[in-house]
Amino acid sequence: MSQPSPETFEHHGSITSTAPAAAVWALWCDTSTWPDWDPSVEAVRLDGAFEAGTTGTMTLAGPFEVPVTLDVVEPGVRYLDRLSMGDLEISIDHVVSDLAGSGCEVTVSTTITGPGAEGIGPMVTAEAPQAMARLVERAEAG
Repeated sequence: MSQPSPETFEHHGSITSTAPAAAVWALWCDTSTWPDWDPSVEAVRLDGAFEAGTTGTMTLAGPFEVPVTLDVVEPGVRYLDRLSMGDLEISIDHVVSDLAGSGCEVTVSTTITGPGAEGIGPMVTAEAPQAMARLVERAEAG
């Protein structure tokens, strides 16, 4: 008998910016800026450099703290962080790429797995469009 697959929720969003990809990356890799542009984040503490394998704690609005791990870091291009919330795993993949001519495109994909993922997913990603818009505003402001 096979095991049932865990419940999964996925959310994807993209936005373009007049800023170069490097300006977005500068905000992403400086976790002290995250509360400035992501309304769901109150603080982030990493136990090392912004590189794959680094762990830490993210304080989310509420407030409540959750363990965070940087699973993938491709400097200037992409990072994937994973939050562990009991039986739920939230993976957020962030990708930025320069557009031909000028500006960049930012894509954020969230995957939530575990019991209740389909129910909690819309709540977890509700502020994602606002976070992306604020991120782009700050990157464009320099």
